[in-house]
Amino acid sequence: MVAQSSNINAEAIAQVAKQAFETSQLIPSSERVEALHSIRSELESRRTVILAANQEDLKAAQEEVDAGRMSKSLLGRLDLGRGDKWESMLQGVLDVASLPDPTGTVSYATELDDGLELYRVSCPIGVLLVIFEARPEVVVNIAALAIKSGNAAILKGGKESNRTAKLLSEAIQAGLAKTAIPSTYIQTIETRAEVSSLLAMDQYIDLVIPRGSKELVKNIQHNTRISVMGHADGLCSMYLDETADVEKAKRVVVDAKVIWSIRFVKLEFVNFPQIDYPSACNALETLIVHESLLQTVWPEVARSLLAANVELLCDAPTLKALSSLRNPPQNLSTLVKPSEPSTYDIEHLSLTLSVIALPSLQSAIKFINKHGSGHTDAIITESDAAASTFCRGVDSSSTFVNASTRFADGFRYGYGTEVGISTGRIHARGPVGLEGLVIYKYMMKSQDKAGHIVGEFGTGKKAYKHQRIDASSVPF
Repeated sequence: MVAQSSNINAEAIAQVAKQAFETSQLIPSSERVEALHSIRSELESRRTVILAANQEDLKAAQEEVDAGRMSKSLLGRLDLGRGDKWESMLQGVLDVASLPDPTGTVSYATELDDGLELYRVSCPIGVLLVIFEARPEVVVNIAALAIKSGNAAILKGGKESNRTAKLLSEAIQAGLAKTAIPSTYIQTIETRAEVSSLLAMDQYIDLVIPRGSKELVKNIQHNTRISVMGHADGLCSMYLDETADVEKAKRVVVDAKVIWSIRFVKLEFVNFPQIDYPSACNALETLIVHESLLQTVWPEVARSLLAANVELLCDAPTLKALSSLRNPPQNLSTLVKPSEPSTYDIEHLSLTLSVIALPSLQSAIKFINKHGSGHTDAIITESDAAASTFCRGVDSSSTFVNASTRFADGFRYGYGTEVGISTGRIHARGPVGLEGLVIYKYMMKSQDKAGHIVGEFGTGKKAYKHQRIDASSVPF
């Protein structure tokens, strides 16, 4: 009886979302920008009550952590009032609003015959079902991207952030209600039963975007006929090439592992932003060291990581190199441990880093392609040839040279925010912003008085002109 009720409720939600999407297609894009400004104002006016609800979610989550039923990394993602997260969330809405409209852009235009023109035009995908864990600000991030790109969305957050997500959703709908866009354009659901029902409704839902654990993503992929865009793991690696500069290596490796906030603290070697978010999907999880660096660059990088209290799970060569250190850090004996074969397939989401030594760039590329998740991988090198080989040989959505993996983020890429990071082989890959939320359609118009028919073309008849047209928008 409960399952049947959930199914009926979910279908009603999906139908309303589809109706809202279809209605919105005839609303000017300027109204979507107005809606985002309205939403931003509603959120700011409700800040106190939303953050109070967030504190309730945090309190309940801490009890789950204390009972061993929730990880500390998950708890860390819940706090909407931490640092500048609230301000960044609101700024993200404005940033998305100011971006160019991704719809209505012509990517191909041709004249098939005199007076017969064909245009390939970007358009929204339709209705998105986005399922995520913990981070409540994702409700706002995705809503902003969906609205700007012309997509309706149904959002399901983790139960641990239900109070916060509910109030965020109410603020979004209140903002929409002040515009021509239906308030049902963005909806939230709370139960797994509703998710299960919606995954079967491919007549209403056009794309599913899961953001969360490997188990969540795999479960979604195995239980729906709807297209799925997302990534199952954020197992990011960094390779210290034989030409790596030691100071550059220390700076970039530490940032990739432990940095998120813009507030600064002082470590023994350099000023760094506060160590507070190692559980992001773009955080470094595996460090690969060229064998020639075991007695030079690696010990210095290890000292920097230990200064940040990073646990190092090392293979035999990297472990041996640290065991002979002069004036070893006090926490070396407690934080440096031997690795297991399975270590290199783990997304730690904590201050733990897997370390391995390899003999060559080619072996590092092979290792990353085998053990990585296709998210983001980087090389530290002074060789242009090595950089080129790495970026082309590593099969990931983002490959960096001498830069932190933390740059793999929609905001940092200039998208305002992101709906998620895709490691799949569909139309969008890497951080997915507005362009990843549009597809295209073809529009054709005949200006012939009698109209155009295919029967007039062929052997002994008219030939197609296929003359390219220079156009950025459809002229009708």
